[in-house]
Amino acid sequence: MKTTKKLIMISIISVVCLDLACLSAEAQGTDSVLTLQKALNIAMSRHEILKAKDNYAKASAQAITSAKRDGLPDLVVSAQQAYGTINGLNGLASGLPGLTTITAGPVASTQNWNAAFGAFYSSNINWNIFSFGLQRAYVAEAKGFYNRDAADLEQEKFQQQVRVAGAYLNLLAAQRLHYSMDVNLSRVSQLRNVILVRTANGLNPGVDSTIANAELSKARIAVTDAINYEQSQAANLAIQLGINNQSFSLDSVYINQLPARLPQQPLNDISNHPELRFLAARVKSSDLTANVISKTSLPKLSLFGVLQERGSGFGTGYNPNVSGNYSQTYFNGVDPVRGNYMVGIGITWNLTDLTRSASRVKSQHYQSDGLTNEYNYLENNLSNQLKEGNKQLVNALEKYRETPIQLKATSEAYGQKTILYSNGLATIVDVTQALYNLNRAETDRDIACTAVWQSLLYMAASSGKFNLFINQF
Repeated sequence: MKTTKKLIMISIISVVCLDLACLSAEAQGTDSVLTLQKALNIAMSRHEILKAKDNYAKASAQAITSAKRDGLPDLVVSAQQAYGTINGLNGLASGLPGLTTITAGPVASTQNWNAAFGAFYSSNINWNIFSFGLQRAYVAEAKGFYNRDAADLEQEKFQQQVRVAGAYLNLLAAQRLHYSMDVNLSRVSQLRNVILVRTANGLNPGVDSTIANAELSKARIAVTDAINYEQSQAANLAIQLGINNQSFSLDSVYINQLPARLPQQPLNDISNHPELRFLAARVKSSDLTANVISKTSLPKLSLFGVLQERGSGFGTGYNPNVSGNYSQTYFNGVDPVRGNYMVGIGITWNLTDLTRSASRVKSQHYQSDGLTNEYNYLENNLSNQLKEGNKQLVNALEKYRETPIQLKATSEAYGQKTILYSNGLATIVDVTQALYNLNRAETDRDIACTAVWQSLLYMAASSGKFNLFINQF
């Protein structure tokens, strides 16, 4: 009997020592603790998806400048110098697409190969001074694309913050679960030693030792499962942070302390949710694109001007039937000797664009309608999720308040059953059931506080207000 009681005391002392060792390890690792704020900073600065969407937004910002500059006049300066013949021929010509070479010279009775240098210099300016708002529509469309990409970046940042916080809390819960399973394994191991002694002394049936071995094996399996789960959650956190997989020492405040400023009443406002703002920006940019398409079919009023200079090695009295009167000297041919200018105003209107743009505008409006449907769908989902989050927070708080009561009761019950078993007044089944209840109560205690934080995170994700979660200290 004394031996049995001694083993029981050793079991209790071992569990207490294990608790103290874990607390000491946590205290020693404070300097290397990865806080949630540090994790968020790492993710915001290193995650490749965020970098990609930031570059998309920067590209759209540059497109606004480009769209504004598209309204400037087109100024084209050209110069060409060539060497060749100028045989002329009375006939027809058509301006087909492609490269067209034109020579100007008198019509001779026969082909000749008199050749000289020539040059042509020109500067052209063309300015669409009025296009029924098309240029302004281009700029507005570019701004709409930028607003869309900027909103996409913000909603991706928000989602990434939520994912990092969720992965952080999940890993923290997994680590505490691992710790609880280690404590349970130590307790089962000590209890098994007590049972083996009693069965060896004939105080309990031999089947008790078999059951004790089975419980010990089950406790070891539970530890292995807890390790696997912890490793998977650590890998997920590393992915969300954009770093290599590694072990993490996390801040235990989310296990030991409730949020300081919990909502005093249910939340229901989702109007400023980043994902909704992104979809709203997509709808707006689609409408702006439809506006651009509708204006491309309208007339365009242009102001133009041309200044030309020409040089030629052929003289003003050149006659192909008379020898001479042309020079093959390079500088005589490329020197500009004649100039012309022209200024004017013109209007162009491709009437067939009216029918083409009508169907394209309808197509773009359907795109806008589809995006509006997505907006309404997401809005309804977020509203329902927020209502669910309000309820989850209430339930999590209620469970948090109940866990100490449960733990105290199961701990006392386990102690009683162990003493009764030692005195032959309880069976091994009673002890193992009490052991299971105690382990379950300890697990509930370890994750109860984290569950409150997770419920608050769910509310923050549904309402679009991440500060509701992060600004609690």
